[in-house]
Amino acid sequence: MPRMTRRRFVSLSAGGAAALTAGTAALTAPSPARAASANEKVVLALVGAGGRGHDLALKFAKVENVEFKYVCEVNEARGAGTVKDLAEVQGRSPKRIVDMRNVFADRDVHGVVIATPEHWHALATIWACQAGKDVYVEKTPSLTIWEGRKMIEAARKYKRIVQVGTQNRSAPYAASAREFIKSGQLGKVVHVKVYNLLGVGGGLVSPQADSAAPAGLNWDLWLGPAPERPFNPGRMNWYIWWDYCGGTLSGDGIHQLDLTRMVLGDPPPPRVTYTAGGRLAFEDKHEMPDMQAITYDYGTFTMTCENGTFAPYLKKIPPEVRFSDKFPNWPTTGTRVEIYGTKRLMYLGRHGGGWQAIGEDGKIAAQDPGYFPDKWHQPNFVDCIRSRQRANGDIEQAHMSACLVHMGNIAYRLGNQRVIFDPKTETFVGNDAANRFLKPAYRKEYRVPDEV
Repeated sequence: MPRMTRRRFVSLSAGGAAALTAGTAALTAPSPARAASANEKVVLALVGAGGRGHDLALKFAKVENVEFKYVCEVNEARGAGTVKDLAEVQGRSPKRIVDMRNVFADRDVHGVVIATPEHWHALATIWACQAGKDVYVEKTPSLTIWEGRKMIEAARKYKRIVQVGTQNRSAPYAASAREFIKSGQLGKVVHVKVYNLLGVGGGLVSPQADSAAPAGLNWDLWLGPAPERPFNPGRMNWYIWWDYCGGTLSGDGIHQLDLTRMVLGDPPPPRVTYTAGGRLAFEDKHEMPDMQAITYDYGTFTMTCENGTFAPYLKKIPPEVRFSDKFPNWPTTGTRVEIYGTKRLMYLGRHGGGWQAIGEDGKIAAQDPGYFPDKWHQPNFVDCIRSRQRANGDIEQAHMSACLVHMGNIAYRLGNQRVIFDPKTETFVGNDAANRFLKPAYRKEYRVPDEV
């Protein structure tokens, strides 16, 4: 087993990265340094120092015996605040770097926290696994279905912990909701409604002219695996472009979809998906729909997901609910789930919303308040680095939930088609147009290999 030196890893990863780009023999990872007990320090690196990355870094840094050695960010306008705040928390300033591959080459680092735009999630995770690092990657874990499967393969091949930022998996009330449904007290589940209706991202999108990238931004590294594009300031709002993410369905809706799958016992993806929707509220050239109604046919039950960005009167669950024993006002909660059984209806809220089961008499038959689950989810990743146990938000179940996002978006992008999915092969049956969305057309050296 060849030793993975920094020079060897960078040479494989950069310009002439044959082992990473051509799908040939994947590089062999070394036995990584790892903390064997709670008394040993876990060394992490942050990749992507935007708002969520900053928040995650501070939460991880407050876990006992955790320290960040690096903050990696391709935009010099970001990251300085994260370095400063981490230095105050941990008593030592992390090193500010630009290229994540320098992190992967450092044997002192046990794990990486990936909070980049979504188009970087898969490749960064796979590179980290190949370099012997454990990974915490933000949702949605992949840009496409094929990428998600490659992430699972890398995690298993290199025996890495890959935890996804689907933090509801660590919520005690999610577990109690699952047990309540499993006990039969809801009856047979016949229909599920998943809501992701919000007032964010709406309004007209004004086109902007291409220009030179601003000083301090490495545009090539920012693009990474995404298609070659000239710099445009509008693209820095990456969540409104198919090149970089799956829209609000992947940015927000994934939380409700994953939580729903968990409480239902984690069913595999359905065979049939169809959609309706488009730019119905706003007449502009925005790529993403402002209303998207998706139906998933599971055979034994049906599920809908209503995803939109036009409704300012619908809100996410507020802090006074997330961090208390209160329940949301369900009718005005735009991120709720409704599970219809033959005996009762369950209202379920993400991120601390809790759940309430309503009986035939309209009274609450059972309930469990929630609490925002980051307080359990990030420590779970650190615990798993030490124990080598699967994380609560393991990449495999996160991938299954991400399939729902990708299937809904593919059906929409095909002109609101009905698509049939084969969960065994993770391809669409008799639909070449749909299958073309399974794997991105990667750029230059930034390629997810066919064989990880």
